[in-house]
Amino acid sequence: MYDRILLPVDLNHKATWEKSLPKALEFCTQYGASLHLVTVLPDFGLPLVGGFFPKEFAAQAKKATTDGLRQFAKANVPKGIKVQRIVADGKPYEAILRVSKKLDVDLIIMSAHKRKRIEEYLTGTNAMRVVQQSRKSVMIVR
Repeated sequence: MYDRILLPVDLNHKATWEKSLPKALEFCTQYGASLHLVTVLPDFGLPLVGGFFPKEFAAQAKKATTDGLRQFAKANVPKGIKVQRIVADGKPYEAILRVSKKLDVDLIIMSAHKRKRIEEYLTGTNAMRVVQQSRKSVMIVR
């Protein structure tokens, strides 16, 4: 039923994967699917943002995040599951949608975690935006 499952992970916030990772691993085992872990960095290349960081900061941040994602996969994904690690940049929901389309995933599994009410009202959550805009199936785990 599922061949490719995408799991967004914020390495700095356990709430983004604590409940969704076990569900993704369960589906990967059950269906023999591959797991695609994606983590998103802010876009440091924007002119407004880029001026505040040293020239090499974006490359260093990407390398550190890539290493962190590799360690995360090694520690949390069983050996029998095929895993791919992706570090994307930009707004989280846009990057998740872009990666899901590029990889042609069958399912996106995301955790929903609490934010301040005013933030949700003004900007919405990344999970909400992925659900609204994705052409792929999305499972939200609470």
